[in-house]
Amino acid sequence: MAPKYKLIYFDFTGAAEPIRYIFAYGNQEFEDFRVPRDKWPEFKSSTPFGKLPILEVDGKQVPQSISIARYLASKFNLTGKDEWEALQCDYLVDTLGDLKQEAVKAFFEPDPEKAEVLKKKVLEEVFPFYLGKFDKIIKDNGGFTVGSQITWSDLVFAASLSDFENHISSKSDLLKPYPAITALLNKIHTLPSIKAWLETRPPIKPLQPLKR
Repeated sequence: MAPKYKLIYFDFTGAAEPIRYIFAYGNQEFEDFRVPRDKWPEFKSSTPFGKLPILEVDGKQVPQSISIARYLASKFNLTGKDEWEALQCDYLVDTLGDLKQEAVKAFFEPDPEKAEVLKKKVLEEVFPFYLGKFDKIIKDNGGFTVGSQITWSDLVFAASLSDFENHISSKSDLLKPYPAITALLNKIHTLPSIKAWLETRPPIKPLQPLKR
């Protein structure tokens, strides 16, 4: 019997969207359970470590978004053709996570003056540093992050970088200087399974700090 999957996260894209992309690409049905923002304080105590997302597999819960994504990637044969490609996927996803941390720190900073300084640094220094390197890697690799076919790192990049554009860059020009990244995202987003997900998923909501 096929496993029953339930993904638990908030009612926005964020850390769960790469996982949703992987499910979509694998044509795997799953329950997309979304915790209302105002219910989080009471829901939090029921989670393993007080954080989301959580994946339930036949009722057994596992937290941590990257661990979940990597697990599903192995289930759907998205880790590359060998251990070396699997390692490359891991390091690229982890490095993208470093960029995410910098962005989250800046855009969720409660002090307005500090926030402006951090946002300026992220947009003018941090993003160009990381995106420039990612763009070169994808270009040198023939259009994929790793190997010669789609891996989970391509799906994570597509979901996460699209999120950056939706939530961080109101001008939608964040990725314009990076043609290899832009081409990769177009490639992923025109796949029938991903396109179907994008057309049927709930509307994207703005990210806001949660009540703890």
